[in-house]
Amino acid sequence: MTVRVEALTDADIARCVALEQLLFAGDDPWTATAFRSELASPHTHYFAARGADGNLLGYAGIALLGTAADPESEVHTIAVDPVGQRSGTGTALLSALLAEADRHGGPVFLEVRTDNEPAITLYGKHGFEPLGLRKRYYQPSGADAYTMRRLPATHDGRPAAHAQEGNLAT
Repeated sequence: MTVRVEALTDADIARCVALEQLLFAGDDPWTATAFRSELASPHTHYFAARGADGNLLGYAGIALLGTAADPESEVHTIAVDPVGQRSGTGTALLSALLAEADRHGGPVFLEVRTDNEPAITLYGKHGFEPLGLRKRYYQPSGADAYTMRRLPATHDGRPAAHAQEGNLAT
C-alpha cells in the first residue's frame, strides 16, 4: 500500500474523531476540541497518512519538550484505520515522528497498552525499550501501559542503543 505522510490539518479532524471512536472507544477517545488544541500547540507536530486516493488512513502526533540543553519528546498518539494496519502505515507515521524528535534531540518517550503486541513490536524495532509499567493508565477501561523510551539518535540517525549494537558486531 502506498502511503503519503504530510501535516495533519483542521480539515482532517472529523476523520480523526471517527477513527478515535473506532479504535479507542473503551478508553476516552479524543474529541474535535482535543485535536484542535493539539494542532494549535506550538510544541506539537501532527502527521496524516494518506492512501493513494488521498483518504486519511491514520494520524500521529508528538510533543517536543524540555529545554535546548535538555530536550526530550513524547509520542502522544499513533492511530491507523484497521484497513491500513499491517501495511506500513504505522511505520511511516512513527518514522515521521522520530524524524521530528531527532531534529529536536534527546530521548523519546511513549505509553502503549500492555496488550497491544503489534505496537510494542513496532516500537521495539525502532529502538524503544520498556522502562516501567503504569497500572490502570488507560481510562475508563483500566488497561495497563508500558512506558517506553528511545535513546537520543546518534549522528547517523540510529537510536544510540542500536548504534552500539552495530559497533559491537563489526
